[in-house]
Amino acid sequence: MSEPGIPTEWWASENFWRKCAIFVTGFMALVLVLLTFHTLTVIEAGSEAGRVPAYSVINHRIGYVMDDEKRRMMPVIGPKAPLFGEELTEAEAMALVDHGKLTVQGRNCMNCHTILGNGAYYAPDLTKAWLDPGWGNEQARELLMTMFLKDPPTNARTFGTGRRMPNQELTDAEVRAVIAYLKWMSAIDTNGFPSGFKPLPQGPLTEVPQSSSGASRALGTSPPLAEHRRPSTKGPSPAASAPAAGHSMREAT
Repeated sequence: MSEPGIPTEWWASENFWRKCAIFVTGFMALVLVLLTFHTLTVIEAGSEAGRVPAYSVINHRIGYVMDDEKRRMMPVIGPKAPLFGEELTEAEAMALVDHGKLTVQGRNCMNCHTILGNGAYYAPDLTKAWLDPGWGNEQARELLMTMFLKDPPTNARTFGTGRRMPNQELTDAEVRAVIAYLKWMSAIDTNGFPSGFKPLPQGPLTEVPQSSSGASRALGTSPPLAEHRRPSTKGPSPAASAPAAGHSMREAT
């Protein structure tokens, strides 16, 4: 504050800075609103942004390869490989994945596991659990996941930790839904998270045809995203050769 009788410069006046504070607060509130609406469009399943795939992606083989240009692992949507051998429509796939998500939330799985960067670190990260090499091979994966979710204490591998996931008493429908949710989640572009993850060896992956935008949308990605998904020709990066984050979903909690 200025002394009595001494004029205050305009830029040092209390009134000026009060107005600045009001303007900055209002402007940043507007920016936050705009960013919120933009984020909602980007994270919508099957949106043109291509970061989150359509639910029907569970009808396809999902890979995870190094993109040399972006220098990080990227999900790749391959040929048809329906979950449990049954191809679903987008509406059916959405209902199944939503059921799995609600089951995971209802059992409070994030109390032990990490999902898309949220949750705890007591048990393995589930973000790419569908692609976890701990399942052995592509042919046995669905059976092993089903056996584990139906009876975790019996089918768990503790790797010396002594941690065992309690039996969640899941029904057959819930088990099927949780596996569908995990498969769908593995196709989300998470900017290379978790780092150092080495995916399960699978069959050949094919690029989404660039000449057909309709085919791209059917896989739940926009044509621009498909163009960016280029498998590496130089082999896995040093980070990709590190042990998988959390090692395996079947490592018991």
